Amino acid sequence: MASELLPAVLLISVASLAGLAAGARASGVAIYWGQNGNEGTLAQTCASGNYKFVNVAFLYTFGKGQTPLLNLAGHCDPASDGCTGVGADVRSCQRLGIKVMLSIGGGGGSYGLSSRADARLVARYLWENYLGGTSASRPLGDAVLDGVDFDIESGGSAHWDELARS
Repeated sequence: MASELLPAVLLISVASLAGLAAGARASGVAIYWGQNGNEGTLAQTCASGNYKFVNVAFLYTFGKGQTPLLNLAGHCDPASDGCTGVGADVRSCQRLGIKVMLSIGGGGGSYGLSSRADARLVARYLWENYLGGTSASRPLGDAVLDGVDFDIESGGSAHWDELARS
């Protein structure tokens, strides 16, 4: 009797694995965009159909009393309000169902959090300038990003949980 059940069990197992594999593809792929001026625009990246999440990289300076700085190497200059046009690309991606996140940190930045209060200040900055806030100096224009990706490679380990909660 056990030998009669073996083909049915194998068939169910193969069907289950095929379903898992299909689900894995459907869950999507994430990419970092913004550090290679030759990678095309954000809208082109999203239109490729290859990604479910795009992390705009990087807000590489923040916390510890520093003025936050965004680096989109080769794409635009946030210091001169030159990245506000990226907002249209963000909205284009979102219309395609792609989540666009701001990636903070990275490998070459100057960032860290000196206290819980500092973490809350950074959270407020992120909200006002990239998420649902209303700052007049939003680096990506009026686009509202879908969230924040923590790519913390340095800067110590203290207070990141407070930043995430805030």
